Amino acid sequence: MTRIPGKTSDSPFPLPVMLISCADKKGSKNLITLAWVSKVCAEPPMIAIAVRSNRHSYQMIKETGEFVVNVPTEAIIREVDFCGNKSGKDIDKFKETGLTPEPASTVKAPIVKECPANFECRVRQSVRLGSHDLFVGEVVAVTFDDSILDAQGKIDYTKAKPVAYASPGYWSLAKQIGTYGYSVKGS
Repeated sequence: MTRIPGKTSDSPFPLPVMLISCADKKGSKNLITLAWVSKVCAEPPMIAIAVRSNRHSYQMIKETGEFVVNVPTEAIIREVDFCGNKSGKDIDKFKETGLTPEPASTVKAPIVKECPANFECRVRQSVRLGSHDLFVGEVVAVTFDDSILDAQGKIDYTKAKPVAYASPGYWSLAKQIGTYGYSVKGS
């Protein structure tokens, strides 16, 4: 067993890659790529995102209390990487990447057309953690592209092709290896 003293910034396991869209009160839009994103509550549904306070998107989310978690696909991973490595202070990431902002149904932040799943969120709480603030957003609307749904209306991940991040790169989800509760069925 290897023990590493001190702190490390690399995660020992894959994390979901999400494209977060936001807007300020004047209507300027931005995108930020985050891997520190998680569902944190079922009722009401909530998603938390961790954002550094020196990021351009941080100020927009702090100002409006809204963001959208857009689930990217393998097909746009280059654009997603770009959005995580360039600042919206300097450029229009929608214009630079060719990604399409579309009006969300409930919040002012746009959804990203090329992402087949979008979760519109309103900040319920923010917590200063250290290098990052954790924004806990209540999911107020969800959009799924019909192309990623199976016949029962559930997400088919082989069609959705979501991406994970494990330093130093991006990974696809190859196949399902079990279902919830399969280990105890019939016992």
